[in-house]
Amino acid sequence: MKVKRALISVSDKTGVVELGRALAEMGIEIISTGGTMRTFKEAGIPVIAVQDVTGFPEMMDGRVKTLHPKIHGGILAIRDNPAHVQAMKEHGIQGIDLVVVNLYPFQQTIARADVTLAEAIENIDIGGPCMVRASAKNNKYVAIVTNPDTYGEIVEILKKDGEFTDAYRLELARKAFQHTAEYDSAIAGYLAQQVGKGAAK
Repeated sequence: MKVKRALISVSDKTGVVELGRALAEMGIEIISTGGTMRTFKEAGIPVIAVQDVTGFPEMMDGRVKTLHPKIHGGILAIRDNPAHVQAMKEHGIQGIDLVVVNLYPFQQTIARADVTLAEAIENIDIGGPCMVRASAKNNKYVAIVTNPDTYGEIVEILKKDGEFTDAYRLELARKAFQHTAEYDSAIAGYLAQQVGKGAAK
């Protein structure tokens, strides 16, 4: 299945301009959010704002932006299931074939000696892990990339083949679930320390 549409939303912007430019040159449509979208626009890379896809603005200080059926339906739809295809048509949902997400820097935030509990909480990513897990679950149709070190490899594959093999998407999914597991483990560990200190009293 050819990659036609990508959603890119990254906290770590390493290599994202080069990735976006390469995808755009291959005719792949890019959807993006907030800072990532601004980065693309500044680099002259064509990009569609998530809010233009969903019809809802980013809100609540960015806490709510990608949590929407037009995003998650586009990621989770089983492309050869007639009922899913019909639902996409009825609700104006377009498929998303490639998702590139890395998460708010929770581990780096809590490593600071002066970090407050409130700051740590605000660096718990919600929309990011939802997109990562949804994409990894639907790996038969969607490729999920969480590590900037993989960008060169995926560009090379897409330039050569225009699509990813089932085995490659499955391996990306494995890495993605490992990534979110480590992220959640770090959060749970930090909150356990706060409970031990009585921080929430």
